[in-house]
Amino acid sequence: MKANTHLESQTKNIWSQSRLKIKGYAGKYGILIGFIAICIFLSFASPVFLTSANLINILKQVSIIGIVSMGMTMIIISGGIDLSVGSILALTSVVVAVCAQNSIPLILCILIAIAVGGLAGMINGYVTAKGAISPFIVTLGMMTVARGIALIISNGMPVSGLPETFFTLGSTVFLGLPLPVYIFFLMIFVTTILLKKTRFGRHLYAIGGNEQAALVSGINITKVKVWVYVIGGLLTGLAGVVLAARVGAGQPNAAVGYELDAIAAVVIGGVSFSGGIGHPLGALLGTLIIGVINNGLDLMNVPTYYQQIIKGLIIVAAVLLDKNRAK
Repeated sequence: MKANTHLESQTKNIWSQSRLKIKGYAGKYGILIGFIAICIFLSFASPVFLTSANLINILKQVSIIGIVSMGMTMIIISGGIDLSVGSILALTSVVVAVCAQNSIPLILCILIAIAVGGLAGMINGYVTAKGAISPFIVTLGMMTVARGIALIISNGMPVSGLPETFFTLGSTVFLGLPLPVYIFFLMIFVTTILLKKTRFGRHLYAIGGNEQAALVSGINITKVKVWVYVIGGLLTGLAGVVLAARVGAGQPNAAVGYELDAIAAVVIGGVSFSGGIGHPLGALLGTLIIGVINNGLDLMNVPTYYQQIIKGLIIVAAVLLDKNRAK
């Protein structure tokens, strides 16, 4: 009898350990497995999906939102959020187009647009950190302000008629890949170094994990929070330049809803809404998942309205997944 009881106890322990291992693997590799499963499904749903032209097109499509998601990764790791990235992106695309239209040297146009993005981010960070106001409220206000400024500068119309040299940013192809894809990969590398190899990155994780403990340990919370929003703004400004070069104009009404795509990509990629957890490579995978789903829905001729519903469900699922990971 005792032997049977002991055997049952051992069996339960083995089963319990196996479940924990499975959960651990699912938590570590679940996103990658999900991405592969989506790709397999879409390869059967559309014969065009796995063609090299379509895969390159996906990378090109996600490059802009991917650049934005790198900034969003750092902001959410710090325990914040930025709802203004779509509007800042539109504003910087208009700014760079207006500068190019007025025959300002290309490099100066790019720097001005990126600086405008950084300035908007600095305002977000300063008001959030110094005014002790929720980043949700502050960036929601900036979302409206930046969009309004973009409409004022452009008179509510696309800014077109740009010089040919400006289009090289969006149209140049090197080794089969468009330049925006290389810019995206470069920003992944820079963000990874910043988060994993610098004191600033360690401070971000510390603040997101436990702000009070970070304060007690001597970290300048205000300075770090301001800088993370500045960096997010700079990256969004860069994305705005790439967008304008791709479409050939500054669009004041562009990038509506991009903030939701960036947040969804980051959270799907394993960056925790509660802060202190995440990696740029996870955000890369989340961005690719969003891009693959968008591309797949287009290939299957799913109407735009239904695509919006599916995107909304993905965002809710991402938040639920984040809560489950936190537990």
